[in-house]
Amino acid sequence: QVQLVESGGGLVQAGGSLRLSCAASTHTFTVYPMGWFRQVPGKEREFVAAISWDSERTYYTDSVKGRFTISRDNAKSTLSLQMNSLTPEDTAVYYCNAVTPFGGTYYPDLDFASWGQGTQVTVSS
Repeated sequence: QVQLVESGGGLVQAGGSLRLSCAASTHTFTVYPMGWFRQVPGKEREFVAAISWDSERTYYTDSVKGRFTISRDNAKSTLSLQMNSLTPEDTAVYYCNAVTPFGGTYYPDLDFASWGQGTQVTVSS
């Protein structure tokens, strides 16, 4: 069973930055497109960003374009999300997983791994 461990969350003021990391327990990570999702209490988990297996292509939900940058290090089986110009609306638990595209967005590939514990991001106004 592949394990995903997210880290790097915390409390930050609006306008600040955080860098999230996701470590995968398998080197098969390298052949999967990967992504970040986030969830707030009472709402469905939503897609945030995705990156192709070779880092050639990246995709972002409209609300984070220009502020977030997704990247990966296949040698280390890690995924990152650099978040700048944070707003209170970015407050959520952030999760990583493999992704599959469908209908113009991306869905988690739960055949790759179950959800990790996530990392809490809280942005104060």
